[in-house]
Amino acid sequence: MGCLVGAPAIRIRVVPEVAPLFRRRIFRSFRVSASSSSPAESIRVRFAPSPTGNLHVGGARTALFNYLFARSKGGKFVLRIEDTDLERSTKESEDALLRDLSWLGLDWDEGPGVGGNYGPYRQSERNALYKQHADKLLQTSHVYRCFCSNEELEKMKEIAKLNQLPPVYTGKWASATETEVQEELAKGTPYTYRFRVPKAGSLKIDDLIRGEVTWNLDTLGDFVIMRSNGQPVYNFCVTVDDATMAISHVISWTLYFRAEEHLPNTLRQALIYKALEFPMPKFAHVSLILAPDRSKLSKRHGATSVGQFKEMGLLPQGMVNYLALLGWGDGTENEFFTLDQLVDKFTIERVNKSGAIFDSTKLRWMNGQHLRSLPSEKLTELIGERWKSTGMVAESNGSFVEEAVQLLKDGIDLITDADNALSSLLSYPLYSTLSSPEGKSVLEDKLSEVAASLLSAYDSGEFTNALEEGSSGWQKWVKNFGKALKRKGKSLFMPLRVLLTGKLHGPDMGAGLLLVYKAGICGEVAPASHSGFVTLDERFNILRQVDWDSLNKNDDDNPANVKPATAHVC
Repeated sequence: MGCLVGAPAIRIRVVPEVAPLFRRRIFRSFRVSASSSSPAESIRVRFAPSPTGNLHVGGARTALFNYLFARSKGGKFVLRIEDTDLERSTKESEDALLRDLSWLGLDWDEGPGVGGNYGPYRQSERNALYKQHADKLLQTSHVYRCFCSNEELEKMKEIAKLNQLPPVYTGKWASATETEVQEELAKGTPYTYRFRVPKAGSLKIDDLIRGEVTWNLDTLGDFVIMRSNGQPVYNFCVTVDDATMAISHVISWTLYFRAEEHLPNTLRQALIYKALEFPMPKFAHVSLILAPDRSKLSKRHGATSVGQFKEMGLLPQGMVNYLALLGWGDGTENEFFTLDQLVDKFTIERVNKSGAIFDSTKLRWMNGQHLRSLPSEKLTELIGERWKSTGMVAESNGSFVEEAVQLLKDGIDLITDADNALSSLLSYPLYSTLSSPEGKSVLEDKLSEVAASLLSAYDSGEFTNALEEGSSGWQKWVKNFGKALKRKGKSLFMPLRVLLTGKLHGPDMGAGLLLVYKAGICGEVAPASHSGFVTLDERFNILRQVDWDSLNKNDDDNPANVKPATAHVC
């Protein structure tokens, strides 16, 4: 048996279930099981995406599991581009795949842009290798030329369907004579290469995740490995590539099929491995990622690609952490992991064979945990750059940005959440709040009297002077204001929050007001047309024009209650 340099040692056991029939050394009935014992230094895994679209979260998880397995074992993580689908493969998709993997932090040891001793790493550049091994199989009669037309193949499927049989190839050209083959070649009839599948027996694979999986070979039928246009078929390419790249473990998942349905691909690959006398790798089939309704995760459920989640404001740390937990856990209740911690904890034995539910709410929560765990300087840099890019602040740094980030970070799970958080702080939707059902109880608690006292404090300069003194000045002023009105607790702070912020809820009121005051004098915030900023002076002008009598009569539709130009600034 041939052996590849650096490939794991494989023990193949062939047990005939009936007397084997030979045709040029072909087993027509057999059972095969493979096992391997791979030293750490020979562990090689691969991620082999097709550049026909965006990197799906399922593919990203497969890449992550391969990466974690390789790094945890001191092995190699190989990236191979499966671009034999010439009509759908594009350079743009390949570039996007590489960017997304790099963004996730999954650096590869061999592959595009890196090189290596087992290249080339694009299938489109390996056609001569596929042809070489296909010809070898033809010479040993493991494959044969099939001249069936598309019409004949469709007829076979129809007959099988009528007889309630699986749509397998009937083997019309499997027993053709050399004369019959030469006649078709002379006529220039197009042909494919079909692999001879034993007509009886079984094949067993010890899957590292799913356990022992056995197939009866009579359900498969002879399958195509080379199309009539000379292009190799997926199962043939991947087998030749994995073998000649000395891949020791195949950890795979597919977007288009459930893992259970994808396993027959492994059957075909195992047969090709044996026919070419290649050592067989260990297989581990990761199950499908499911939507909340337990259907296959698709675009109708929202974002499904890494690029989309990146645009939504996720951090790579949060994405990686969440993907790792889709089918894996370390056996504890801990759910927060950095990439280095995942490498340290990951074992293939703890990967669950059941489908994992994709929960976008939990993904958002987990991203927030990673966001808030960043050093304050890094967090401020990320959010500051976001605010500047959206035109909300003039500069991405400065005291206002630093203090705003610290105040608002607990309400930010995605980087993009920062826009609404700052917009809410700067806005003053007083009228919509007062006319809302929730604002009614505050309005009825003599809010107009509190507003009159507040305007008096502002006009006298008392309120502004308190803000000039910072947090201590604010706290002292609130205490004295409450005593003067004989209010405290909720009966004091809720009216003040509504009158000063225009909202019923929000971050710490004192810290928020100090920021609003600072924004009005420092010039760091963009104009209202970009940021929705309503200064303190503008807020008090709005307060002066509120028609409290009309509000108290529930005249919600009266536009005279508030100045039209600033009735709902947000």
